[in-house]
Amino acid sequence: MPHTRSAKKNLRKAEKNRLRNRVAKRSLKTYIKRFEAATEGPADAAQKEFNLVSKKIDQTAAKGVIHKNKAARQKSQLAKKLNAVKAAAAQAPPAAPAAGS
Repeated sequence: MPHTRSAKKNLRKAEKNRLRNRVAKRSLKTYIKRFEAATEGPADAAQKEFNLVSKKIDQTAAKGVIHKNKAARQKSQLAKKLNAVKAAAAQAPPAAPAAGS
């Protein structure tokens, strides 16, 4: 346990920061999972989720919760997945219309 007043204050600050950082990281993981789920569907939905998660990654890095290089790496990996989804959507033939009588 801390003995000096400043050490006690730093302990309180560290605990508050830890809790705030934990919330931010958990939220970021949730947005990433939502993007991963959106990659299973249409490409435009995946693009919307990518835009949202990219913004959240930038905000988290700006607050210092994650390192800026980690943020860049995560965005790059997610963009790679998004591009793969777009490429697959472009190669897939359009669905044939139902034959009506």
